[in-house]
Amino acid sequence: MQETTRLAGLIQERINDTLARHRTALEPLGADAEPLLDEAFGFLSGGKRFRAQFAVLGYRAIRPLELSSEVDTEFGAVLDAACALELFHAAALIHDDVIDRSDTRRGRPATHRLFAAMHQQRGWRGSAEHFGLAGAILLGDLLQSWADELMQAAGDALPDRDAAQRARRHFNRMRSEVATGQYLDVLEEQHAEFAAHEEQLERSTRVLVYKSAKYSVEAPLLIGAALAGASEQHEQALSDFGLPVGVAFQLRDDLLGVFGDEELTGKPIGDDLSEGKRTVLVTLAREKLPTTQRRIFDDMLGSELDSLQVAMLQRTIRESGAIEQIEEMITLNLDRATTALQRAQIRPDAAQLLLSLSERAARRAF
Repeated sequence: MQETTRLAGLIQERINDTLARHRTALEPLGADAEPLLDEAFGFLSGGKRFRAQFAVLGYRAIRPLELSSEVDTEFGAVLDAACALELFHAAALIHDDVIDRSDTRRGRPATHRLFAAMHQQRGWRGSAEHFGLAGAILLGDLLQSWADELMQAAGDALPDRDAAQRARRHFNRMRSEVATGQYLDVLEEQHAEFAAHEEQLERSTRVLVYKSAKYSVEAPLLIGAALAGASEQHEQALSDFGLPVGVAFQLRDDLLGVFGDEELTGKPIGDDLSEGKRTVLVTLAREKLPTTQRRIFDDMLGSELDSLQVAMLQRTIRESGAIEQIEEMITLNLDRATTALQRAQIRPDAAQLLLSLSERAARRAF
């Protein structure tokens, strides 16, 4: 735990240094740009840093790496790649809040709401909502650009050009998969009706895998391992471990999106229900409902819900047995990941840390 805390501190310090460097470079744009840069700092302060930690452990699975406050070239490259993932993640969340019309994130106003409020407070002309959306989209784009620069810097610092190129390919594929997975998620909400159960479950699972699961665990592991010069066998072993952990991570996220403690998650409980998210949890729940109850459930999903209606849908999902099914799926995926790791020819100390981190990610309460 002490090592995890130290790593999180080093990552935050690297992120802060990166943002400060960009702020200095952008000083010629004047004071009008400061709110955009302030929000970059605010949004990237704190967080669990799971993706960054998986990237560092991906590297350590192949090569020893001393976590020290004295950052040498090797450790600096790994930190840059880890921070690139955190900046990309922040950009994805900012854009996701725009797409989902979310009001809050981590207990604070969502970025587009913050910029809309600034517009209103300063009495500017035009639409505050449009300005908020524009500001959030642009900040997300800016963070993606900075993430790309960090990933490039990580690769440039390595003498092994093949390792750098393979890490870059993993990073590029991750970005393409997340954007396309996000589109599939939005597309699901547009269909007037659910598909037949097996087809709907396959579609909901595909969204889960490509929008979140792969980029939360598998891609960071592969990027870190590639930087360390991993073989194809190493990468396959880490992929066999990372994908089921990522699935478990997102299944937990779906549960928290419906049943989590709002003070811990920083998001209004029921948002996923109001947005009509056709998650694996929702798909499993509605399959167990009688026809009439399922029709009512479908009519309520994706509509403006008050607290009583949210509670009603929560009760329906709870009584369907879907929560127990999801918990079983989380355990099954963690077991599958553990088995894959036991077969992997990686450094034992990293394997133990990976098992511990995967449990924390999949069993978390927020």
